[in-house]
Amino acid sequence: MLTIHDTLSGRDVAFEPRAPGRVSFYVCGPTVYDVAHLGHGRTAVVFDTMRRYLAWSGFTVTFVSNVTDVDDRIIAKAAREGTTEPEIAARYSASYWADIEALGCHRPDVIPHATEFIDRMQTLIAELVSSGHAYVIEGEGVYFAVERYPGYGELSHRRIDDLLEGAGARVEVDEQKRSPIDFALWKAAKPGEPTWESPWGPGRPGWHIECSAMSLEILGDGFDLHAGGDDLVFPHHENERAQAEAAGHAFARHWVHSGMVTVGGEKMSKSLRNFTTLREALDAHDPRAFRLAVLQTHYRSQQELGPEVLAEAEQALSRLDALIRKASRENVDVNTADPETVAAFRAAMDADFGTPAAVGVIFDAVRNANTAIDAHDLKRAESLVAAVRELTDVIGIPLRASEDADDEIDALVAARFGARKAGDYAEADRIRDELAARGVTLEDGPDGTTWHR
Repeated sequence: MLTIHDTLSGRDVAFEPRAPGRVSFYVCGPTVYDVAHLGHGRTAVVFDTMRRYLAWSGFTVTFVSNVTDVDDRIIAKAAREGTTEPEIAARYSASYWADIEALGCHRPDVIPHATEFIDRMQTLIAELVSSGHAYVIEGEGVYFAVERYPGYGELSHRRIDDLLEGAGARVEVDEQKRSPIDFALWKAAKPGEPTWESPWGPGRPGWHIECSAMSLEILGDGFDLHAGGDDLVFPHHENERAQAEAAGHAFARHWVHSGMVTVGGEKMSKSLRNFTTLREALDAHDPRAFRLAVLQTHYRSQQELGPEVLAEAEQALSRLDALIRKASRENVDVNTADPETVAAFRAAMDADFGTPAAVGVIFDAVRNANTAIDAHDLKRAESLVAAVRELTDVIGIPLRASEDADDEIDALVAARFGARKAGDYAEADRIRDELAARGVTLEDGPDGTTWHR
């Protein structure tokens, strides 16, 4: 049975979905005002792997991840660049999904954008005002009354008294609020900002109400899993939970959070200007190596993802590819995956998605498969190679049978360039489609065409 470490209870618990055989899974997605960094990549890989494992285990998974496309940072970026908030959001959404797909992550089943759910957010805010859990400040907006919700602080394991004591150091205290820790549900319109009409005057939603409204609208009350980076536990997820439950809705049954990517022991973040873009890392290293490196550390732990770590992962990845080439040369056919290897992999993953142990099982199978091939134990080799193929697919790492694959792709990219230069756009499109079918994405830029898997 799958057990997970539930952030709310602070312990490992048996995973029990709302409906047998079905999993409703919500992950807080990006605020699209800049390019993705390594932390975004790690978060995406972690939860994509969970999704893949649940599906392989027989669950029907509905996976939802949102895009925050209205936010202070988006507004500020648009003002600096003299453009619009929708243009900024569209640009960086496209960049984000291109990078995430390069990592082998499946697109979510549903990708809600905050600006598409304003009506649902207003409905939820109205429920909170009606129940006395929120109040209106004329000219300012609507605020959530934290002290009216007795469960506040349970997710992040913080006491309201402690939050009140440190409020002045954490947030800008508005004297009009009933309590310094109350937070905005609806922000009154300001000049030059995007606004929507509402019962409380024109304005825009607060950040926290967005995910509460979108997750409930799409997945329904009491959905199974709510996930995100552990920097979101407080205040974002704490506030999401408070809003939903104060309005009378059962919220997430289980909470899971991934650890941060660090640089010299500090969290990687755009605000600290210590981040490496995900695109820089993927241009310098095999995207599969990035994914493997992420999975070699448990998702709840912090992780460094520097060039040395990624280079080591590329070396490990070469052992996987080498086995597939060796099996091909030795005519090792496809067979049923070795049941002991599969069982060991499942046991590792069932222990709170223990990918480091699961990856270790795969590499044990690689070593044993090489031994079996060398000993001409064909039946044993076939079952072990089949296990390696199946289990690497579960964790989203496709294996390559040809050392010449990159050269072949380079040749096709060059042929497409020649076709475009000659005006043969039909041939150029055919080559692009062929590469796309092989999982290769092309990006045309002023300096030429780059590609990634």
